[in-house]
Amino acid sequence: MQTPPSFVVIEINSWAELALRWLDSHTSQILSGALTAALIILLLHGLKLAGRYLCADRFKSSHWPGIIGRALGKTRLWFMSAVALEVVAKAGKAPVEVAAPIYALFVIACVLQAAVWVRALILGLVEFRAGENDSTGNLQSAIGLIRVLVTAGLFILAAIVILSNLGVNVTGLVAGLGIGGIAIGLAAQGIFSDLFAALSVLFDKPFRKGDMVKFDQSQGTVEAIGLKSTRIRAISGEEIVISNANLLNKELRNLAQQETRRYFQTLSLVHQTPPDVCQSLPDLLRDVVDSVEGATFSRCGLDNFAPSSLDFLLIYEIAGDDPGEAMDRKHKVNTRILAALKDRGIAFAYPTQTTFTAAPDGQMIMPYFIPDAEGRAKR
Repeated sequence: MQTPPSFVVIEINSWAELALRWLDSHTSQILSGALTAALIILLLHGLKLAGRYLCADRFKSSHWPGIIGRALGKTRLWFMSAVALEVVAKAGKAPVEVAAPIYALFVIACVLQAAVWVRALILGLVEFRAGENDSTGNLQSAIGLIRVLVTAGLFILAAIVILSNLGVNVTGLVAGLGIGGIAIGLAAQGIFSDLFAALSVLFDKPFRKGDMVKFDQSQGTVEAIGLKSTRIRAISGEEIVISNANLLNKELRNLAQQETRRYFQTLSLVHQTPPDVCQSLPDLLRDVVDSVEGATFSRCGLDNFAPSSLDFLLIYEIAGDDPGEAMDRKHKVNTRILAALKDRGIAFAYPTQTTFTAAPDGQMIMPYFIPDAEGRAKR
């Protein structure tokens, strides 16, 4: 059975008469509260204007002023009005019948305004990270989905907070939303795992578009970072498409971040190399490596007695993040090492087996190694 219209009219008239009596009996307090409310509105409006000022181009060098300014610029007039009414009601000691609806409006406005601010901060930070990592806009589809998820999550939470502050029992509602969220999460766990992996790429920045990366047995250049997958152009030319979650679960090497490359070079010399030549070889290699621009000698020494060779380990570094330039410098180092060893008659070893012939008395007979005064083999 519907409530008669006359009853509604009576209730409205009763509330209006009560409000008029309150205005008449607390005029001075209401005026004082109104003045305070006006100052608060001016302050909030000033914050809104300051937020718009922070969004100006002069602050583009730092992203935080723009993000904070964008949030402050979304301060709403209905929030200012609700705050002003609550201040007037408190200062004027409004009766319960008047104060209760004003307080309800105040709670609703504050919670919704807080949700608007938080949404602007989160989306501003996410969009900045997306633009920083992907100037071509490949992640804009991800940003659209993130915007929907953040908006829905924040305003659902805001609705629960509002109902709870207004005295509504939200236990059943929270339990229902929790069960529904679990069901949705289980059904779309693959999509959400890739989405959160994309967010991890945005914020943690393990790699960016254009970086050379290596994972498992694959190596290539990152061409696009999407909502679900990342596309990598392999060195051999084909395109590798791998989901973001799987990519971050692997050991990934970002080769673009190499400012210095360290090389480990093994030089295998014949066993007949004299000890004094072996002793002086590190100094010789130091001079050779340091003669190449951008190359720095680290250390060198006799590392191993192999079956067919004396293995020297040479370690040196090449500065620069350009792999092509590093390869050119490595080529110069190796060719100069080859020339220096050849000039001194130092021979490289290769897998061999040498047969030595002895006389019946055990005396070695030719051919066998007889070094000359300079350490070279006599012919």
